[in-house]
Formats: sequence, C-alpha cells, structure tokens
Amino acid sequence: MTLAASEACCHRLAGVLFPWDVTRALELALLKTFCVPSISALLARTGEFEQRPRKRYDDTGLMVAELLRHGIDSAAGAAVIERMNRIHGHYAISNDDFLYVLSSFVAEPIRWLERYGWRPLTAEEREHLFRFWRAVGERMGIGAIPASLAELLALNGRVEREIFRYAASNQRIADATLAMLLDDWPAPLRPPLRRALQALLAGEVAGSLGWPAAPGPLQGLVLAALRTRSRSAGGWLGLRRLVAGEPAPSFYSMRPTPSYGRSFRLEQLGPPPLLPELNRPE
Repeated sequence: MTLAASEACCHRLAGVLFPWDVTRALELALLKTFCVPSISALLARTGEFEQRPRKRYDDTGLMVAELLRHGIDSAAGAAVIERMNRIHGHYAISNDDFLYVLSSFVAEPIRWLERYGWRPLTAEEREHLFRFWRAVGERMGIGAIPASLAELLALNGRVEREIFRYAASNQRIADATLAMLLDDWPAPLRPPLRRALQALLAGEVAGSLGWPAAPGPLQGLVLAALRTRSRSAGGWLGLRRLVAGEPAPSFYSMRPTPSYGRSFRLEQLGPPPLLPELNRPE
C-alpha cells in the first residue's frame, strides 16, 4: 500500500464519492478540537476565530482541500505543508495537541460516514485515510504518530474521554464558529439550525463547549434527515457513473469561498498580522 495509492484513494473519497460528507465531517472535527482547553485557549489568544472566523475557516478548508486534491508531495501539496508549518511555527503548540487534531482528521470522516453516509468506508479506504494523514503529520514534524490506524483511533478516543472538559475559551471559540456557519441562513432559520447542528454532538461533547445536550428525538430526526440526504446522493452518484462515467472531482478549493471569491492564492492564507512575514522569502 503505497503513499501514491493512499493519495489517489483519498482524492476520490473527498472529491468524488463523499465531497459533502467529508466537508461536514471535518467541520465536526474542527468543533471537537475546541473541547481541548489548551487548543481553545491558544485560538482565543490569537483572536482569529473570534475576529475573523470566516477567513480562519476558509483558510483551513482550502489548505486541507488542496492536500487532498493534489497530493502531499506534489508542488501544490508541498507548498501547503510549508505554509502550514510556517504559520504553526509562530505559536507554542504541544505535540499532544497536534496529535489529537491529526487523529480527528482520520476518526471523524470514518465515524460520519458510518453513521450518516450512503455507505461506510471499507477497511482498505480507512487504512488509506490513515496513511495519508500520517504522511501529512510526518511532513509537519509531528512526533510519536501511532504506527497503526487502531492505535490512532485509540488515541483519539482517549483524548475525548480524558482531556475534553469545559472551559470558557471552548465556548467562546465554538460560539463564534457556529455563528459563522449559520450566518448565510435567514435569521428565522438560525435557531432551529443551531439546535440541529448541536444535535450532531454527544451530550458530553456538547457540555465541553457549554452547549445544552440535544434531546433524543431531535438527534433521531437529524440522523434520519442526514441518512436520507446521503442515500439520495449515493443513488444519484450511482446513476451518474452508470450513464456518463465518474463525475468530475469537487473539492472545497474548487468552489468560490466567501473570503476569496472564485479563486485564491496561497499567499493570502494565514492570520493577516503574519502575512508580511509569511510571504517573505526564507
């Protein structure tokens, strides 16, 4: 199982088979990282999620999408990893926090597709997903990355059981992010949509963000709605492949974003106060 094979598999998963689901899973992963007080405290100190939540969200989504779209060691992928490393180098981030975030990029798509997708990932796809993100972590200089998928998922579960706890910074960052996600919707729809999004989180996870636990019937309704949506999408994909072959890939970085419009440049990504230094040749 080569890295090239893992890159090709993840390109197909994120760009063809499950583009909507993978984006939603990574949004959920982002929210769950705010349950780690050391992560939310750093984000609160930088001010990026509270002052510029849309830009911070788009920057993350664009860099992740470019890695999945082009591959890790392509010119575009290597430039993204260099950019991420230069941004992260300005902050004191522990290796443990890096490891949890990395693990969430593997664990959440697996969980999301198992729970809400039109089909779960196969064992081979899960292994490719792990190998892809492990290679990203290695190029970011993250230490002590687990050697197997099972060990990485165990690390993810251990952090969520033992480290997740409420902190005021968790709630500040999560509230700002949720408000940004709802901002494009008409105001009357935002309260029910807020409750629906919060229903994606288990009670103890919601509590770590200072949010109320969703009632069981609401969680069941959200589950049914997402499964119906995914099965419809899966059927449409099957019909498209039968009639016209595989659809063209669709990545977050191939669509217009609120922050940058129809196109972006890597030099635009990152906290605005750091851009002059980030864009200075090394």
